[in-house]
Amino acid sequence: MKKGGGQAAVPETVAEFLGKIMPFKELDPETIRQVARQVKIDFFPKGTKLLQAGKSEINYLYLIQQGGVKSFIIDDEGAVTLKDYRGEGDYIGALGIIRGALANLDVETVEDTFCFLLPKAVFLELISSQPGFSQYYLKSFSEKVVAAAYSELRRHRMGRSSDSNLHLFSIQVGDIIRQAPRKIAADASIREAAGRMAEFRVASLLIHEPDDEEKIIGIVTDRDLRNKVLAPGRDSGEPIRAVMSSPVASVLSESTCFDALLKMMSTSIHHLAVERAERIIGVITSHDIALLQGHAPYSLFKEIGRQQQIEGLHPLSRKIPEMIRNLIREGARAGHISRMISILNDQILEQLLTLLEEELGPPPADYCWLLMGSEGRREQTFRTDQDNAIIYEDPADEAHAKECAAYFSGFARRAIGHLVQCGYPLCPGGIMAVNPKWRQPLSVWKQYFTDWAATPDPQELLHATIFFDFRAGFGKSALADELRQHLSAVTRRQELYLLHLARQCMAARTPLSFFKNFIVEKDGEHKNKLDIKVQGITPFVNFARVLALKHGIRETNTLARLHVLAQENIISGELLKAATDAYEMQQQLRLVHQLNQLEAEEEPDNHIDPGHLSELDRRLLRDAFEVIDRLHGMLRTLYPAV
Repeated sequence: MKKGGGQAAVPETVAEFLGKIMPFKELDPETIRQVARQVKIDFFPKGTKLLQAGKSEINYLYLIQQGGVKSFIIDDEGAVTLKDYRGEGDYIGALGIIRGALANLDVETVEDTFCFLLPKAVFLELISSQPGFSQYYLKSFSEKVVAAAYSELRRHRMGRSSDSNLHLFSIQVGDIIRQAPRKIAADASIREAAGRMAEFRVASLLIHEPDDEEKIIGIVTDRDLRNKVLAPGRDSGEPIRAVMSSPVASVLSESTCFDALLKMMSTSIHHLAVERAERIIGVITSHDIALLQGHAPYSLFKEIGRQQQIEGLHPLSRKIPEMIRNLIREGARAGHISRMISILNDQILEQLLTLLEEELGPPPADYCWLLMGSEGRREQTFRTDQDNAIIYEDPADEAHAKECAAYFSGFARRAIGHLVQCGYPLCPGGIMAVNPKWRQPLSVWKQYFTDWAATPDPQELLHATIFFDFRAGFGKSALADELRQHLSAVTRRQELYLLHLARQCMAARTPLSFFKNFIVEKDGEHKNKLDIKVQGITPFVNFARVLALKHGIRETNTLARLHVLAQENIISGELLKAATDAYEMQQQLRLVHQLNQLEAEEEPDNHIDPGHLSELDRRLLRDAFEVIDRLHGMLRTLYPAV
């Protein structure tokens, strides 16, 4: 790490520079000249570590004349979190000098950089003698807030609190384990297990093999005892293995509490075993998580599940955007946010369709409500149009077929209407279950997919981008599984179809000019803006879809597809990281953009003005767009005829 010392700078050059940047330009000319005579200049090659968190004393205010630096945090596990990028006219070190503290961030040059060095004593004199000068720096940060935030990010371990959802993203599951797991042998009686739970004052026991305490085969909770023993009047002398749940749902100790929360919500499980080095070290509950995150969003999830009137779901669904606002403000990653939106939306759908079945009577055939497009990929944002369909088992005869058609017609009409009332807009293209074409038996859906793969004209390719990302939303998921197997079989046989999909994927031009400037709209409603969904995010979605179809991967989520591709050595680990970072960065920008629009009472869209982004975000966005060329390059290797 190079310590700034520098050499004398030309005062006139320094004064001219200071006269152009805040807050120096607010000083009177004579003060600027006096300050300029005390400034040095130094050169730092690319990759120079200027400051090291917790170690570097800050003796100068670094004023960047030319070049740029990045600031970042390295946590206990060595993970790097980029915090900021600063370029010409920016400063480094003000907070540390004012606090009289060591640097709280690592700072490194990202290119060859020249800095003017203002001695600490001179800077502090300006802070004390120039009210406007001090206000500029002091209003931009609070010592208490900043110090606490960076401490939390660096340590990743802290005591429990209920006043901030930020803990969900910073605390690991292993850090909230309160005690070693309580266990009992599988051949112990139900009566013994109940006594043990009362003795230990716990709501669950792990069940192990009688001859091996480390071999966990199940779990029993107080709810199991109420529902499986007391309610039916079961003999309490039976072995506890008769009422245990197996296998035990678990989560790795290094997972964040937010990951555990998502798993609980998506599986409706209230107890998770915590695993470290292939051993279970404890159990966490939904109550433990609730203590960290103030009950929301888990409370909303439970409230939706308890609602017994369809109309009561309408206002509950409209609470989801506000909850997502809070998650964004509190530091959630884009992938976490999309998963949370999907889980809450799925809970709304499940309760709505359950209540609708009770209202209309049981369906005449097994069916599955399909979710497609961004819903099928679990990649919803603040505004997601409906993309859905119904697949049902093949009718036994013509009479049965008419009965199915009539029932599912009314069912779809009512369901779509209620979803609109819940705040999910109609699909402009009519790709919804209310359209008879998208409400068909399994055999018809199989034929649809066979035809689309056999004749890849533009319309069929459009269908692929929507329908082929389907997943089961409600009902008999085996129907969706069978359709997925059929799709995998037909697409892997149709290499020409995949060739056309790859060609469509590469038709999207990377939105950067030869000189790495952003390509934006030149006129019209979205002048000087780019569509981050179409131009930036969709190429990653398309790339992952093509390779998933080619290799028979059943995942529909883009990030999950990329991870499976890397696990199967289809793409490199390095490309996985680059693509994942680029995709999540753009999704984050998109979500924040839409959040700002909602707070301004504007309709959310995907059109971003790069000129309104910070220098850091612009740099990261350029890096993300450049990854698109790498994805296209891999497709050209696989499909040289494109």
